[in-house]
Amino acid sequence: MVTKPYTDVKRLHDDHKRKATLISFLMIPLSGLVTDIYAPSMPTMASELNQSEGAVQLTLTFFLLSYAVVQFFAGSIMDSYGRYRITLISLVLFILSNVVIALSTSLAPIYAMRILQGVAIGCIGVSKRSFFVDVHEGDKRKHYLSIMSIVWSIAPIVAPFIGGYLQHYFNWQASFCVLAGYAFVLLLLELFYSGETIPEFRPFKRKAILKDYGIMLRTPMFIYGVICSGLCYGTIMIFNLSGAFIVEHGMGFPPVVAGYASLVMGIAWLLGGFLGKALIDKPFMPKLRIAIILEIVVIILMILSATIWENIYSLVLFAFLVHLGVGFIFNNYFAYCIGRFPKMAGISGGFIGGSAFFITSISSYALVGLVHPQDQVGLGISYLGMGILIMVILLFLMKPDNLEEN
Repeated sequence: MVTKPYTDVKRLHDDHKRKATLISFLMIPLSGLVTDIYAPSMPTMASELNQSEGAVQLTLTFFLLSYAVVQFFAGSIMDSYGRYRITLISLVLFILSNVVIALSTSLAPIYAMRILQGVAIGCIGVSKRSFFVDVHEGDKRKHYLSIMSIVWSIAPIVAPFIGGYLQHYFNWQASFCVLAGYAFVLLLLELFYSGETIPEFRPFKRKAILKDYGIMLRTPMFIYGVICSGLCYGTIMIFNLSGAFIVEHGMGFPPVVAGYASLVMGIAWLLGGFLGKALIDKPFMPKLRIAIILEIVVIILMILSATIWENIYSLVLFAFLVHLGVGFIFNNYFAYCIGRFPKMAGISGGFIGGSAFFITSISSYALVGLVHPQDQVGLGISYLGMGILIMVILLFLMKPDNLEEN
C-alpha cells in the first residue's frame, strides 16, 4: 500500500517554529495529567457512582491499555499520513471525551471515554515526540529532547497536587473539566501556530514494518528492558491506584493530603531520573543490581516496621524511597532501549512506549486487585510483588555481554 502526501495540508511556517516548539512542550505533559490529576478523586467517584474501588481503578487501567496499544501503530501511520491532522483530530476527541466524563452518572460511558482518551493521547504523544526530530537538528535537537523528558516527568508531580485541591473545593468532575479547557487552549494554539512537520511522507509498507518488529522481538536484552521499564512504571501506578484510598479511607485524611502524598511520589520519581543521569557513566549492570537489592530491602522494612510505626509519615517515607529506586532503574533501562535501534527510532520508540505501558497497566491492576492494599502492609506487599519481578530480570535474566550493540 502506497500513500500520497496531502498536498493541501498546512505546513509549519518557519516564523512559527519557536511557538510551535513551545506548544509541543505544553502537550507533552498531557499523558501524565490524564493519569494523575483525578487520583485524589477516586474515592469520591466510587462513593458517588456507587461503585467498588476496583471498578473505579479500571478507569485508569483502560486508559493505559489503549494508550499502550495505539503507540504500536501510531508512529508508522503518521510517517505515511502526516502528524498535524491526526493531532488536531486527537485534541478534539480528547476535549469531547472529558466533557462526556464530566456529565456521566455511571461508569460505562466513563470506561468508553477513557479508552478513547488513551488513543487520542497516544497519538498526540507520538506526534509531538516526532516534532522535535522533524524540526530541529544537531545539538538543538538533543537539547530539546532532554528538556522533553524533564517536562514529561513534571506532570505526575503537579497533577495530583492540583487534583487534590479541585476535589476539595469542587467535585470529581472538576479535574476532567480542567483537562477539557487545557486541551481546548492547545487546540487553538495548534490551529494558529503549528502545521505539518514531516519532511517526507513514507509509503506504508507492511512487510518492512513487520521486519523491523521481528528484529526487535529477536533481541532478548531489548525485550527484557521493555518489560523492566513497564514494571518500574507499574510500581508508580500501584500508588496511583491505591494511595488515595489508603490515605482518605484508611487514614481519614482529606483529598488534599492524598494530593500532597502523590506530589511527593512524583518528586521521588523525578529525583530517581536525575540520579540515573548523574550516574550515567557508571557500569550499567552493577548499578541496576545494587538499586533493586536496596529496593527490596526498603520494601521489606516497610512491611515489617508497620507493627511499630504506621502513619502517614511512614507510608510516604517508604513509598518515596521505593519510587526513587524504580525511577532510577527506569531512567537507565528506558534510555538503553530508546538508543538500541537508532536506524528505526520511530517504530522502536512506539514499540517501547506501547509495550511498556501495556505491561504497566496489566501488572499494576493485577497486583492491586490481588492484594487489595488498604494500609502500609498491603501497599508494601504490592510493591514487593513488582520488585521481585524486576529483580528476576536484573539478577538472573540479564547478561552484561548482551548489552553491547550488535
